[in-house]
Amino acid sequence: MERSVFLLLPLAVVVMLAGCRAGPGGEDQRHQVPRVDGLPDTVTFADVAPIIRAHCIGCHRQGQIAPFPLVSYDQVRRKAKTVRKMVVGRWMPPWPADTAYSRFLGERTLSARQIALLAKWVDQGSPVGDTTRLPPVAGDLARLMQGVHAGRRPPDKVVWLPDTFHIPGDNRDRFIITKAPFELQRDTFLAAVEFVPGNRRHVHHMNGAMISYAEGAKADVFDGFAYIDADSNKSLDAYADLKLQNDDGSWPLLTPNMVNYLPGLSPPLYPPGIGGYRIARKGAFLLNTMHYGPGMRDTIDRSRFNLWFSPVAPERPIKELFLGTLGSSPVEPPLVIPPDTVMSFRTRMRIPADISVLTINPHLHLLGKSFLAYAVTPLHDTIPLIHIPDWDFRWQFAYTFPRMLHIPAGSVICVEVVMDNTRDNPNNPFDPPRLAVAPDGRNMRTTDEMLQFFVNYVDYRPGDEEISLEPRKP
Repeated sequence: MERSVFLLLPLAVVVMLAGCRAGPGGEDQRHQVPRVDGLPDTVTFADVAPIIRAHCIGCHRQGQIAPFPLVSYDQVRRKAKTVRKMVVGRWMPPWPADTAYSRFLGERTLSARQIALLAKWVDQGSPVGDTTRLPPVAGDLARLMQGVHAGRRPPDKVVWLPDTFHIPGDNRDRFIITKAPFELQRDTFLAAVEFVPGNRRHVHHMNGAMISYAEGAKADVFDGFAYIDADSNKSLDAYADLKLQNDDGSWPLLTPNMVNYLPGLSPPLYPPGIGGYRIARKGAFLLNTMHYGPGMRDTIDRSRFNLWFSPVAPERPIKELFLGTLGSSPVEPPLVIPPDTVMSFRTRMRIPADISVLTINPHLHLLGKSFLAYAVTPLHDTIPLIHIPDWDFRWQFAYTFPRMLHIPAGSVICVEVVMDNTRDNPNNPFDPPRLAVAPDGRNMRTTDEMLQFFVNYVDYRPGDEEISLEPRKP
């Protein structure tokens, strides 16, 4: 999810302050079956099927990213021991954030009772039980096929990626940089945007921004390469090959972190009047990370964006704070990690005015071990933002709070991370480990390291704390 400093960011400069100290309480009790009273003497598939359907089949079904389906009893029974291991270890469903520290919409978590039920069912031999009262699974599958389209009006505009991407069946991951250009009749306002993968089996995740061209600055937004291999190209070279520049060679306006995708997660849709963007007549969605998962057969993808317009400007436009690498606050100490070391880093930013936080987005690369963010108010109260005790580069979400989160003026947003550049880190891209450094804005490979934190917010108004951020229809 690299951002580039050469693109103009709609972001105010803020003042940094030292002296941030806080942390989450307690350690995760992972890898242990929770002790829960009142479980049935015999747990059957009839008891656990609702859990599987609600939390697993979004990804574990035909054509999705998961490596095997978990729709029928036979499919779940065959993978029962794997299911037990993954849910007891809290690896699945994937939700890196510690729910004991802060809460978000759309949490993919199982309760202690649900984990204990699944474990007991497997330990008892996975009996089927009486499934006659279970509703047909076809209804759940139909709902999932509709996805986040369910209940919406059709999009006002569909923007396709420029060409079909061919995915070789060589069983390796691919990180691609591409763009989806568009040309509208006029400048307008965007109420909602949604990324729709063309090949749900192989599109693992996508992080995207929106590029806006001023009138007369770009003659042909469709010119340029279609796809760039992010693992073998420097970012500036890739952006040049995509022909993102204005015709005079300058760089256009970028709205970062505009739209993201991960299987099973819906894009944030805020209450009426909150959020939305101005969208230029000419522009493009920049997919600065498009991750295709590995597969053994050659296949193709052509993904798209669905756009919903608004006839009026958003009453409260979204703004963004950008902390850390290439952002508006320095990383301390400088992000240089020698081989065979585990190091801690932090960055912090004072906010000059009251804000209401909507969504946050932490970002590290492969050496990340843990991520902690919080705010310290002028009265020295701590406002928890997010704690990720076990960082996993493969699962990077944008987290939306259930209600607007008020952070008062003068507060300091603090981020603390741990980086592991040793052989003990299974995600370390090099063996033996090599010196890892932050990118300089010209070379931003996955094997470099980053510490970034993005905060989407609106200017505070009294009563914001009571405004729910539950999804709405555009």
